[in-house]
Amino acid sequence: MTSTNPQSTLSPDDEHWTRYLSEIIDTSDAHIASVNSAIHSNPELAFEEREAHKTLVSALQKLGFPVIPHAYGVETSFSSEVGRGGRLIIFNAEYDALPGIGHACGHNLIASSSFAAFLAVAAALKESKLPGRVRLLGTPAEEGGGGKLKLIEAGAYRGAAASLMLHPGAGYLLKPPIRGVAYYRMLANIKMRVYFTGREAHAAIDPWNGVNALDAVCLSYNAVSMLRQQIRPHERIHCVFPRAGDRPNVVPADCCVEYYVRSDTKANAEALWQRVLKCFEGAALATGCGMRVEPINSYADLRPSVSLCQEYMEAMPKGTVSYNDPPDFLAGSTDMGNVTYECPGFHGAFGIDTNPGQGNHTKGFSAAAGTRDSYRRAMEAAKGMAAVGWKVLTDDVFAEVVEYEWKQDMKKAAGVS
Repeated sequence: MTSTNPQSTLSPDDEHWTRYLSEIIDTSDAHIASVNSAIHSNPELAFEEREAHKTLVSALQKLGFPVIPHAYGVETSFSSEVGRGGRLIIFNAEYDALPGIGHACGHNLIASSSFAAFLAVAAALKESKLPGRVRLLGTPAEEGGGGKLKLIEAGAYRGAAASLMLHPGAGYLLKPPIRGVAYYRMLANIKMRVYFTGREAHAAIDPWNGVNALDAVCLSYNAVSMLRQQIRPHERIHCVFPRAGDRPNVVPADCCVEYYVRSDTKANAEALWQRVLKCFEGAALATGCGMRVEPINSYADLRPSVSLCQEYMEAMPKGTVSYNDPPDFLAGSTDMGNVTYECPGFHGAFGIDTNPGQGNHTKGFSAAAGTRDSYRRAMEAAKGMAAVGWKVLTDDVFAEVVEYEWKQDMKKAAGVS
């Protein structure tokens, strides 16, 4: 791994284009802010982001960009690409919200920052007449729907030199003057739905004729709870019971649980899932229930490009972005992890002002994501991300280093020495 405190590699020409990218974002403020406000004020759930899709497609069309709505066979995805020849970079725009609490993960700011970076790099390509292509990709359903998985399957990231995006986090976790974090890892997440099938009976008249699927649910839950004592500190197992019976006087015959199983890599998450699976199998055997497992989707661990992260630090105002402190500024899992297995990826984070305890996925964070100050933080970060994307397109040596490091990391992820 290269140094986490690299020396500046900007040439005078780089500085010119960095200023140019920043100016384009500033002069496009009205368009970007309008998109940001529209998405935040109308939160939509995974694969239902029709208004957000319409807002972004319309904004791009009004600015004269070619757009493919409903791209790659996904209704609420879109793709807009400009440039010719050279390398391809992709900015990901997320815009789905959470049930009941709206944009509590700030996806309006993610969409806006990617939109801004796209406008800047597209303008620079046109002005410079250099080879290269930039794509703004609408990536719906990150919050559990796995939208990027569908886009990957359809070839949306094929041939990309890099895929980039930014994510907001709780600013109170950062120590001023730090306002963002360049590099952090997120966990792989295997998501499964498990069905237990028993036999109904009257719970008072003849319970002995029933086979209780809720008993299987409870047994498996307790078994998993015991298993948690013997897992690694970074691993997580958590669940909900979508169906656990209808009435107390009917022995439940059909019950369902949903589990998320997380670890630091895809391979380790799969190994942990196999241990969890035995808890379900044992519960089914003990209660006499049938059991079947239905995959929901699985998110790979996030493996950011070290070089892209270091370049982002260089592009941002000096001393405002840490390399990886705190390393858990954003935790959990994301389908951007799967993208980092397809091409080099950047998933930088910036802080927005929330009160202590108002982290991602809270109502307080949702409110903060809609403020003008949070929007300004997103635009500051977008300027740095645009500069990183521009360097991938225009610096052959840098692009080769990014690709080489990614290939080496993929060998490491696969366990190849």
